[in-house]
Amino acid sequence: MKNFAMIGVAGYIAPRHLKAIKDTNNNLLCALDKFDSVGIMDSYFPNADFFTEFERFDRHVEKLRRNGKGLDYVSICTPNYLHDAHIRMALRSGAHAICEKPLVLNPWNVEALMDIEKESGKNINTILQLRLHPSIIALKNKIDQNTSTTKFDVDLTYITSRGKWYDISWKGDESKSGGIATNIGIHFFDMLSWIFGDVQESMVHLREKDKSSGYLEFENARVRWFLSINENNLPKEIKELGQKTYRSITINNEALEFSSGFTELHTESYKSILKGEGFGLLDAKSSIDIVYDIRNDAVKNNGEKHPILIN
Repeated sequence: MKNFAMIGVAGYIAPRHLKAIKDTNNNLLCALDKFDSVGIMDSYFPNADFFTEFERFDRHVEKLRRNGKGLDYVSICTPNYLHDAHIRMALRSGAHAICEKPLVLNPWNVEALMDIEKESGKNINTILQLRLHPSIIALKNKIDQNTSTTKFDVDLTYITSRGKWYDISWKGDESKSGGIATNIGIHFFDMLSWIFGDVQESMVHLREKDKSSGYLEFENARVRWFLSINENNLPKEIKELGQKTYRSITINNEALEFSSGFTELHTESYKSILKGEGFGLLDAKSSIDIVYDIRNDAVKNNGEKHPILIN
């Protein structure tokens, strides 16, 4: 049984990490969040110590270490811009880090963490759960076995409605979240680079606070992508069904079905990490490079545009 701590236990994604720690028969010793709405802990680890102040949490972690009950892992579910600081704290405490995506916001942050990883002798793992989805694995195997030199044509559309709260929260602040492409798109960009190879060209056609679109060319695919948190972008048939989210990936006009099978992927991620087979800094770097370029490249009006921008 491994000892865990969690930073950001009041966050949206934290319950999946709590469940994964529980499902892998490990123990949460302590948790931190500046918000105290953490009743979810009762369902998993009611005896874990909880702190709302970093300094007290840090002191408690050090006390555990000195008393021979040091942490094995720190799970990090905090806002994107805090990830690298909390990863450093985990490694300084003698623990491995498990961090939600995006691992960091900028490519140079990855390079800095590589140095700290070497110095500490501890591992930095990230959650790239789409790589564990059966449909995505099957697609990768199919692409890997393909002998044609013709690139695949891919359209990615992801629209997930968000209310007015989004702009007020840290997610609406690009300096903290990395913007739309980073906050809701990075797992898709990781998946695409994992399946189709290195990026050869990137072009941004639209970049607004609530939506973004562009074109990516990989070694084996040409990808038109569109991301939005604006419900007005939802297809008419989705609105009529009263649904708030639309996810679509087509490859050579054939839909990729992966609407189910997500519920246990964090647990599967933890199982891999605990066996020493997790995804690390180098695995995460490609998607971090992609979203950094999307965030900083000039918007252009030429090239292959997503159908939503054409219609």
